[in-house]
Amino acid sequence: MTTTPDADIARLIISCPDQHGIVAAVSTLIAELGGNILTLDQYSTGVEGGRFFQRTVFHLPRLAARRSEVEQEVEFRLARPFSMEWQLTEAARPKRVAIFASKTDHCLLDLLWRHRRGELPMQIAVVISNHPDLEEDVRRFGIEFVHVPVDRENKAAAEAEHLRLLDGTVDFIVLARYMQVLSADFLEKIGVPIINIHHSFLPAFIGAGPYQKAKDRGVKLIGATAHYVTEDLDEGPIIEQDVIRVSHADDVAQLTRYGADVERSVLSRAVKWHCEDRVIRHGNSTIVF
Repeated sequence: MTTTPDADIARLIISCPDQHGIVAAVSTLIAELGGNILTLDQYSTGVEGGRFFQRTVFHLPRLAARRSEVEQEVEFRLARPFSMEWQLTEAARPKRVAIFASKTDHCLLDLLWRHRRGELPMQIAVVISNHPDLEEDVRRFGIEFVHVPVDRENKAAAEAEHLRLLDGTVDFIVLARYMQVLSADFLEKIGVPIINIHHSFLPAFIGAGPYQKAKDRGVKLIGATAHYVTEDLDEGPIIEQDVIRVSHADDVAQLTRYGADVERSVLSRAVKWHCEDRVIRHGNSTIVF
């Protein structure tokens, strides 16, 4: 039987009040189950009264068949004694994603290209756009494209159509320069993480025409921010940021090109890390292993 390189690789993500013996308990359980730890990353917010986070990647023969057993052991031997929040995932089961886009193509096409090259461990279920402009480009990658028009009068109906199309079939959503604000009602009903790319090093230059504003201010650095979407516009937990140095001699077109480059790289890293369960949300912040 042919197996994938990720077969029998599990990721255990935990969060709990920091206390004595957590790492030992996790390691002991995995060893007693017959597993072998491949990587282990941990972080605590403080020795006294802190919150503890850990990502453990381990190999366990016949993982899929034994998953229920492993989950029961984690619940009874780790979660209950340590008041632990936890998640167990299988590396061989890539997350399903829906990508939302508008007319701007650089972030969308970069994700599609990286996905085709095998750089992003995910399955793209569909690309949804409020404009038809990118349909041909998307279909060249063999990905389904759905056009759902959005305007002020039909926004609620459009979001209802989004919910109908996805209907619990995706693990997360990526906004690849999707130029619409998602309503609080949609965020509540969709029930999955949503990653957005913002065209600046938050919170500067919020709103339309960011590169013109940057040019007018004579900035020397421009950047991009990938973050989780919350009801508070552009204020969700930040996953990744980066900047690029610019010059007073750069015009708006050149700034825009630089901005597209940094947006692509920041978004792709954030998406990859999320797919690999490297990002743990903690309030309005993140721990990225």
